[in-house]
Amino acid sequence: MGRLDGRVALITGSSSGIGAACALRFAEEGACVAGFDLNEATEGDWEQATRQAVDSCFQVGDVRDDQAVAAAVRAVHERLGRIDVLVNSAGVGAGGPVHQIEPAEWDRVLDINLRGTFLVSRHVIPIMLEQGGGSIIHLASVEGIEGFECGSAYNASKGAVVLLTRNMAIDYGRLGIRVNAICPGFIDTPLLQALLETPELEEVRDRIREAHQLGRFGRPREIANTALFLASDEASFVTGAAIPVDGGYTAGHRFGIARLSGLE
Repeated sequence: MGRLDGRVALITGSSSGIGAACALRFAEEGACVAGFDLNEATEGDWEQATRQAVDSCFQVGDVRDDQAVAAAVRAVHERLGRIDVLVNSAGVGAGGPVHQIEPAEWDRVLDINLRGTFLVSRHVIPIMLEQGGGSIIHLASVEGIEGFECGSAYNASKGAVVLLTRNMAIDYGRLGIRVNAICPGFIDTPLLQALLETPELEEVRDRIREAHQLGRFGRPREIANTALFLASDEASFVTGAAIPVDGGYTAGHRFGIARLSGLE
């Protein structure tokens, strides 16, 4: 018996990274997995997930496009009959100091990370209300909890997702819909690699990695495991939470005192 047997999960940003890891993990636990992404699903985690799912479908589209989102949600509902879990994983990372970031780039980041989360939720919630409940999981970030240098647009978008999560939990909790956010630390995904895998950022990458108290970057499956918990009945009393899954990144800071005490 899987923890998601008989349930339908719609996952955005599902062709790679955390979204793909969620698709695979949910399928392993018996869910019918439907994906929505701007990019076609390719070989890798999504392919493995679809082979293990009871049924599955993949829609190509942009979370910023209200009509495309509506059509995709409708197609999933018509084919699979219900939507029990929504994971809003689609996102981009970008930023810069406020006086340097172009308005078009600011809009792009906010549109994908925040507007996309709103639009997909907007079209899924009526289905969940009709069927009597569901679980919505937003992918926020530790950068939605605390600031990060030159992260203006990304920080703003993820901070807004955290507060949107709490608002939705208030609005829909008594109607059977739980809404939570996961705030990952820095996870080893293609997105992180694209941002940090350059020679000039090697020292920065090392310092960010060491800022996690476990001394490493996270893995997509570790975020997917938390999403699985939030999607399952094991989290039946959890709503409105913004859960850091960050290897201790937001726990505090290290200055070398532990080494003097013999703890390293």
